[in-house]
Amino acid sequence: MINTLWLRTFCTLVEVGHFTRTAERLHMTQSGVSQHVRKLEDQLGAELLVRQGKHFSLSGAGERLYNEAQDILRALSNLSRQVGEDPPYEGEVRIMSPGSVGLKLYPHLLALQRAHPMLAIDYRFAPNSDVESGIADSRVDIGFMTSKSALADVICKPVAQESLLLVTPAVVEDPDWGALMKLGFIDHPDGSHHANLLLGANYPEFQHSNLFPKKGFSNQIGLILEPISMGLGFTVLPQYAVEAYGKQKQIKTYRLENPVSETLYLCVQRERRLQARVETVIAEVMRWL
Repeated sequence: MINTLWLRTFCTLVEVGHFTRTAERLHMTQSGVSQHVRKLEDQLGAELLVRQGKHFSLSGAGERLYNEAQDILRALSNLSRQVGEDPPYEGEVRIMSPGSVGLKLYPHLLALQRAHPMLAIDYRFAPNSDVESGIADSRVDIGFMTSKSALADVICKPVAQESLLLVTPAVVEDPDWGALMKLGFIDHPDGSHHANLLLGANYPEFQHSNLFPKKGFSNQIGLILEPISMGLGFTVLPQYAVEAYGKQKQIKTYRLENPVSETLYLCVQRERRLQARVETVIAEVMRWL
């Protein structure tokens, strides 16, 4: 493999045409310039300069090397610059969060990408455990969780509070205990957990979501409220998921006497330096939370 330092010295010598001035440009001694050229000739096994006292001309091998070296040195220079660059609106940003906050943030991040087409948003909806492992394994740049990570490699910062809401069909006038028992529960992956938090704080009769007749289940965050809108049951969901639902007139939400919220954490890997584009996305996210 050609030593690029020697190659750069050789090309500079060809362009300047003088050993002393080449040494001055490269902040070297004249003997250092000569040594680089000799080492390059030894490495290639070919004479590159035809020396005539203090003057020189290029040999055939020297001409061929110089012509080929221009593209090589230019590519190395561009590579160095590109690696060192950290543009705030270019490149991929990988994000993972529970579905509720994802429904809130994803449209705004797509609008950011539309304004800056060189930015690529990769957004995945996942439970807290998957978000946590994704951050720890460097598969994710930014994660949002509704519980603080216990892993030493994951830093979590509280950034928002998200209310839990009781959601019934629009025709329900009073969501008392009897009305909820009559409706039955539409479950989802966090349904039992959310019901325990909100209903446990507001209904003395509540012990577990299994007390209610089970009227359905969906693991698609955008579809959980479909059966509620059709009068088939009730559920408990985070506020962002409810706000994103498109049929607001067909559902009714309740902020109960004892409100309950989940803390939303912004999570990143402890040892990883955040690139400028990741900082851009974080700043955009904070505008909407």
